[in-house]
Amino acid sequence: MSQRKATIERLGAFSDGVFAVIITVMVLELKPPDHPTFAVLLPLWPTALSYAVSYLFIAIVWMNHHHLLRFTDESTPRLIWINFAHLFTVSLVPFTTAWVARTRLAAAPVFVYAAAFVLVELAYLQFEHHALAHAVVEEVSQRTRRLAKVRSFIAFGLFLTAMFVSLKFPQVGFGLVCCAVLLYLPPDLPGTRANDADNIAPTEQGIGKANSNASPMTENNPYGSSRTAGGLRSPHPR
Repeated sequence: MSQRKATIERLGAFSDGVFAVIITVMVLELKPPDHPTFAVLLPLWPTALSYAVSYLFIAIVWMNHHHLLRFTDESTPRLIWINFAHLFTVSLVPFTTAWVARTRLAAAPVFVYAAAFVLVELAYLQFEHHALAHAVVEEVSQRTRRLAKVRSFIAFGLFLTAMFVSLKFPQVGFGLVCCAVLLYLPPDLPGTRANDADNIAPTEQGIGKANSNASPMTENNPYGSSRTAGGLRSPHPR
């Protein structure tokens, strides 16, 4: 078990390094203006916008990647190759981001930009399916699995729609990409928190019932003394 845990941790550490390199490469594409005036910053809005969206996207991908790795204890060869494919598609984001920025959201670059997101989503679908398939039912319910799949397919549909819409309306296509990215902003799988709350509720009810059956005058204290109903401690009889 310890060796399997070390293997999955090694996979996560390698992925973290790749994500860090991808963000670094994207930052290196930001070039300062030649003139020392604020006016030269205004024409750079496509660069700032595309960089912000891509940075947010990579951050969200890393958060969801980290979240899904918690549900698997074994780094199988299939998972490793799926992870490599996922990281490869994410590594295309800096290139497409730079092209979109330099062409000021032209049709062809936005099309390729959305296409890169489609590839990332396809790889993520496989990664999510493999991770949840190895999760026990107590951790992820069947309802949560279905909702996660629905969310992934909606995001894939938005990315695919943005890819074709961008050929005619590149700014609209870019907006659809932003909307799809926001679907993954909370890393928790849909319904996970609600299921946890449902599991906690019966436990709390059981604790409350047990407390109601206890003596109203004294309560057990872990430090070796009893506490009265008024909150004063009295030592146990010697």
